[in-house]
Amino acid sequence: MATVFSAIIAGDLPGRFVWADDECVAFLTIAPVTQGHTLVVPRAEIDQWQDLDPATFGRLTEVSQKIGQAVRRAFDAPRAGLLIAGLEVPHLHLHVFPAYDLGDFDIAGAEQNPTPESLDEAQAKIIAALRELGYAAGVPD
Repeated sequence: MATVFSAIIAGDLPGRFVWADDECVAFLTIAPVTQGHTLVVPRAEIDQWQDLDPATFGRLTEVSQKIGQAVRRAFDAPRAGLLIAGLEVPHLHLHVFPAYDLGDFDIAGAEQNPTPESLDEAQAKIIAALRELGYAAGVPD
């Protein structure tokens, strides 16, 4: 079940990565609900979150917590949102984003045409925050 995420992970399509390890990656979505909206994705092509082995699911949530800490810091957000929807792409992905109010949890309201500059800025801020938090080992070069 190759997906658009498989192509991004393989480097066949561009992605703004903020995290990469042997089990998962995290990159910015091209349709953010707020600036800094990041997807945490397993390298394995798994569609449903409940089909993922518990150890890998634990790793995804561990990385999601780190990304959540980084987006709160980078964007001065009171909360970091976490959603598992999976209706857009049939490859498991956890949405992590700066959350300012409940409206930020509505993926249907995502910005469809963010500027490349906005995405680049968000990537740089998240990477800087991850490094400040001591998570530089997961930040790709």
